[in-house]
Amino acid sequence: MSNVFEGFLSTPEVMEAFSDRHFVAAMLRFEAALASAQAAHGVIPEAAAQSIVDTCKVELFDAAKIVRESARAGSLSVPLVKSLKETVGLFNREAVAYVHFGSVSQDVIDTAMALITRDVLEMVEADLRRCIDAVFALAQKHLETPMLARTLMQPASVTSFGLKCVNWAAPLVRSLQRLQTVKIGALKVQLGGGIGTLARMGDKGPQITAHMAQALGLGQPCAPWHTQRDEWIALGCELGLMTGSLGKIAKDLSLLGQFEVGEVWERHEPGRGASSDMPHKNNPVASMASLAAAQRVPQRLAALLASMPHEHERALGGWQAELAEWSQLLMSAHASSSAMASALPYLVVDSERMRSHIDDATRSVDKDSAQTWFDPALAVGAGQLARNYLRDLRADSRDLA
Repeated sequence: MSNVFEGFLSTPEVMEAFSDRHFVAAMLRFEAALASAQAAHGVIPEAAAQSIVDTCKVELFDAAKIVRESARAGSLSVPLVKSLKETVGLFNREAVAYVHFGSVSQDVIDTAMALITRDVLEMVEADLRRCIDAVFALAQKHLETPMLARTLMQPASVTSFGLKCVNWAAPLVRSLQRLQTVKIGALKVQLGGGIGTLARMGDKGPQITAHMAQALGLGQPCAPWHTQRDEWIALGCELGLMTGSLGKIAKDLSLLGQFEVGEVWERHEPGRGASSDMPHKNNPVASMASLAAAQRVPQRLAALLASMPHEHERALGGWQAELAEWSQLLMSAHASSSAMASALPYLVVDSERMRSHIDDATRSVDKDSAQTWFDPALAVGAGQLARNYLRDLRADSRDLA
């Protein structure tokens, strides 16, 4: 997944999660769990399963070669299974026939994708919590700090910075709630065999699936989901909503941090946000990364939704397209959450500058209009609204802890 531009539009953690070695390791986890479950339920010999499990160590495989050969094979799992059989055969020839027994490429790849997605989601959710905590703290500190609200990019009336912060936090809390709900349906083992009937496993298919789910820490599906993509794509949609909400915060910060406004800006750090030609600049790098993600994610989601109409019991092209878009979606989602989690706890807030802009707006209109729209005392009412809203959001976020 290496790309010269992904270095600052993604994160090292997610790029590593989708590296050759890491994905091959996830597929080998599937193969080991499959063999163990099948042996436990009498579908394959225990000795064969033990040989397979002992061989499912990523250091025994050339992950880069497996990825290279996948283009010709039409699936990443085909060269993996070929290599796994060859390696198992070096130690136990009789076990080779039981490698990948009764399963297909989509089983191993979908399950590996669920394993990696689960790990990335843990990072995303941790970032979201940091963002929420940071914005809660800002809201509490600035409940009644007066600032100009802007509508259609023009001064509108007086609100409070605390209320603005609460309005930033609310969709993040809701995103965390929805992610925790929807991932239950999405992060499941995929095991269906050739056409989703698990025919080669006799009547042991459901027990084997349950055994694997427990071993891998994933959910057990009611049925194979190789062509039922609704719960999986729903998770992608929630990540898209989260990225859009983070992008909204980033957009506000980039506008408030302009030199001409100077009300709130990202903390300056040596080497961060510097200009190659203008050393006085402090570019909002976190906001930039989050906004870039918000602009890329809609295309990823559109591609995921477009991939849903699978042909009968196995997709031709749609599922394969989904795989590539899914990894890009996770990269952008974590880039956004990570960027904002690094910036929001350290925002610099200039309340005097906020007040000066209210004063400037007051001088630009007649006395009656100024008293109606630009009275700093309006921040008290906004602060009370923010206080009540913040209380409810904190209660909601505690329920998620």
